[in-house]
Amino acid sequence: MADSHDPKNIRNICILAHVDHGKTTLADHLIASSGGGVLHPKQAGRLRFMDYLDEEQRRAITMKSSSIALQYKNHSINLIDSPGHMDFCSEVSTASRLSDGGLVLVDAVEGVHIQTHAVLRQAWIEKLMPCLVLNKIDRLIVELKLSPLEAYNRLLRIVHEVNGIVSAYKSEKYLSDVDSILARPVGETGNEYQELLDDDDEEDTFQPQKGNVVFVCALDGWGFGICEFAEFYASKLGASVAVLQKAFWGPRYFVPKTKRIVGKKGLPAGSKARPMFVQFVLEPLWQVYEAALDTNGDKTILEKLIKSFNLSVPPRELQNKDPKAVLQSVVSRWLPLSDAILSMVIKHMPDPGTAQAFRLSRLLPKREILDDDVGKSDVIAEAELVRKSVEACDSRPEAPCVAFVSKMFAVPMKMLPQRDVNGGIVNNIEVGNGDSDECFLAFARIFSGVIHSGQKVFVLSALYDPLKTGDSVQKHIQEAELHSLYLMMGQGLTPVASARAGNIVAVRGLGQHILKSATLSSTKNCWPFSSMTFQVSPTLKVAIEPSDPVDMGALMKGLRLLNRADPFVEVSVSARGEHVLAAAGEVHLERCIKDLKERFAKVNLEISPPLVSFRETIEGESLNSFDKFKSLFGNSNVIEKTTPNGRCTVRVHILKLPDALTKLLDESSDLLEDIIAGKAIRAQDDEHPVESLRKRIWDAVKSEISETNAEKDKEKLKLLWENLLKRIWALGPRQIDPNMLLLPDSTTDDNGSSVLIKGSPYVSERLGFVSSSEELETETTSAETRSLKEEADSLRSSVLSGFQVATGSGPLCDEPMWGLAFVIEASISPYDSESEAVNQSDQYGVFSGQVMTAVKEACKAAVLQKNPRIVEGMYFCELNTPTEYLGPMYAVLARRRARILKEEMQEGSPLFTVHAYVPVAESFGFPDELRRWTSGASSALLVLSHWEALPEDPFFVPKTEEEKEEFGDGSSVLQNTARKLIDGVRRRKGLAVEEKVVQFATKQRTLARKV
Repeated sequence: MADSHDPKNIRNICILAHVDHGKTTLADHLIASSGGGVLHPKQAGRLRFMDYLDEEQRRAITMKSSSIALQYKNHSINLIDSPGHMDFCSEVSTASRLSDGGLVLVDAVEGVHIQTHAVLRQAWIEKLMPCLVLNKIDRLIVELKLSPLEAYNRLLRIVHEVNGIVSAYKSEKYLSDVDSILARPVGETGNEYQELLDDDDEEDTFQPQKGNVVFVCALDGWGFGICEFAEFYASKLGASVAVLQKAFWGPRYFVPKTKRIVGKKGLPAGSKARPMFVQFVLEPLWQVYEAALDTNGDKTILEKLIKSFNLSVPPRELQNKDPKAVLQSVVSRWLPLSDAILSMVIKHMPDPGTAQAFRLSRLLPKREILDDDVGKSDVIAEAELVRKSVEACDSRPEAPCVAFVSKMFAVPMKMLPQRDVNGGIVNNIEVGNGDSDECFLAFARIFSGVIHSGQKVFVLSALYDPLKTGDSVQKHIQEAELHSLYLMMGQGLTPVASARAGNIVAVRGLGQHILKSATLSSTKNCWPFSSMTFQVSPTLKVAIEPSDPVDMGALMKGLRLLNRADPFVEVSVSARGEHVLAAAGEVHLERCIKDLKERFAKVNLEISPPLVSFRETIEGESLNSFDKFKSLFGNSNVIEKTTPNGRCTVRVHILKLPDALTKLLDESSDLLEDIIAGKAIRAQDDEHPVESLRKRIWDAVKSEISETNAEKDKEKLKLLWENLLKRIWALGPRQIDPNMLLLPDSTTDDNGSSVLIKGSPYVSERLGFVSSSEELETETTSAETRSLKEEADSLRSSVLSGFQVATGSGPLCDEPMWGLAFVIEASISPYDSESEAVNQSDQYGVFSGQVMTAVKEACKAAVLQKNPRIVEGMYFCELNTPTEYLGPMYAVLARRRARILKEEMQEGSPLFTVHAYVPVAESFGFPDELRRWTSGASSALLVLSHWEALPEDPFFVPKTEEEKEEFGDGSSVLQNTARKLIDGVRRRKGLAVEEKVVQFATKQRTLARKV
């Protein structure tokens, strides 16, 4: 493999699309034509060659990304098929990192869906070169029975919509997928798009006239780009191929009398001319379909087609009784699918050298060299040499070898090739793998140099820094020997001796060294590749235990193997000692549990109900901005706690942060972690991330200020917020979550003999809201006061710890707090005598622990005083339902407390598209129930959207006459939803729950009558 291909003749591509848009079917046809005979063309589209797992064949969806090598016109094409289901979007991330281009498939009937947004975003993040494939064109003819002009308007609309999504990312509107869907205008028609496209937009990413859009029917094996038809008609119309290619898309018309191509304005009045794409491309295709499928169709059209294009169709296939089979055999030879797709790939997708130069800023970002590292010039020079080799895709044997492993995948031992490259029998026993019959292979792309089996390489984690030395760095670098290299052919593996830069291979021998992903390098002086970006996080958590406690060891071993085999699953141990498995969704969870039972642990398991995360906050929606700030001043809203020894008094004020600011802090947690830890952060696109974050925080605050009507009030609010943002001491919990600890106002000072525990605006300094604070030493009147101030300084960490513990477990059900700001004033007073100091230490314990507990209790009491509310996660749900099943679908949504956002009918189809928010706590079993109630006609896709406070008061008690009349009185009042959710979490955590043990205090009645 090392000498077979020049990197310029290699293409690495992945297929990206929404679920059921035809990715695996398309891959089947490409494999059948260019895969070296591994799949017969008759089975293409039905076998689903890349879905080789039993679960994939049973569910008819792809669950993992898998690669295959194709040969086409002296080019080697590494094709990666990726899943379209939202639960497996992590596999899309691993596939896109190893690819240089992406085939984005869109169903011509269903159009753009939520996962289409997700894959386009992933392609943009990873800097892939996308090409658009509009699939299932035959459904427009056979199912929807559209006319060629109607079909053209639909295709025009889809191309424009996809271009709109990409242009939004290009203009750096980093909208979430949910926001971008909700931002789409309702009820857009083809005519509106026609006007938008009257003038060609050179900025559009996808333009059929450029050749990066093809129209296909993957199931029947045909497809075409505009260039194919331009070549057909060039001689007939007496025009050049280039002119026709541009004229065959958009408002271009052919006038037969003058044999000229004109725009819309050049048409004579009252002309019924159709666009050239309709007249010369779609209408002939429609005629072929009608001739083949209609009982009264003109069969001579097929004969003319075969004759004019010299198609070699066997007579046996033309005499088939099934008209669909006859049609397929003719059209697949007239417009071969693989030629249309692969010629577009070779022409419009970059080779590894070109692609790596373009993608380098994403793969290996340029690092800032600090002053401390100036002396290590040889290390910096070699790291820069490696970076340049990656940029040039240097495939010479002497070039530094660099590869990236995007995931580890498990293969049964019996599936490994039994013979090596030279035909010798190999020993497939995995070293250090014990009695496991699973072998772990690394899914890797070589970016520079040549790797070969038996080579020793360094395995670098994402945290490795070649400029640092010592034990802290050693844990991020390991040395490993590559056991074998394999070329992936779907499920099959072909052993190879070596592989050059630009190729994708499976590497054996790294199972003990890599958990999820890593960088491989032949030198220590190499920066690791940047981490991959995942679209969602694992939100569905369950606790797992073996049915028989004896099998606990097997379960723990199985969980370790599963954690390595799945790039997205998270395995952890909860505070209660449970083994918690976190997955992306129900389908992903089911597959993980099946793998655990049948492959990795091989024991029976007990699975808990899903563990749902909540957050806790206070009521703040009904208050205006000034009312919120009143809670920070005065004594009426303060909570005061004193330590058991009476020396420290803690006063806490609480404020609810604006929702926009809370959401921003939550989304920026990774960046905040780096900022607060003091890491060097690289500027991106001429704007420093810290400055960008500070600006976005101000924008979030301004949106809150703008809701106030009076200009005078706006100025006051602006000054208040400026003051507040300069006093941020810490965030919590975990130092990065969206709760703030604010310093007391500068007017608050030491009172009498007591001394205030003063912090520093650390987070405000890091974010640039305030310059580095310089603490001025005040003159102290006595040694006693000085020692008290020193003691107050030593207790800062206790106040911080109390705040972190309080925000980590709120008062309602020990869940983290959400969007709250605390002002904590803790003051300490001196001991009355030395003997009292000794006695109190023995009696009440360590003073720092007392302060921490007092701060924690005061924060929790402040939340309870301010009308606490529970915050629950919300899924964005996209549903597609036929008109006759709208009733049952709405009934299912109502039972799940869903909130309908938008409902619209898909133009030209009997389907309704409904957008709704569904609470995470109510979502389990939702897709199954929906399918059951709609007889399988409805489909739903869930993606985590945001956190939302439940407006109900969990401690609601009817007080007014109207409330008593509506809700009942005393014991007859039913629990509201918020209280039920809180009690459910408290029961699971073993906390006290207020409930009656005996519901009805009457004697138990039996059926038997005892006289």
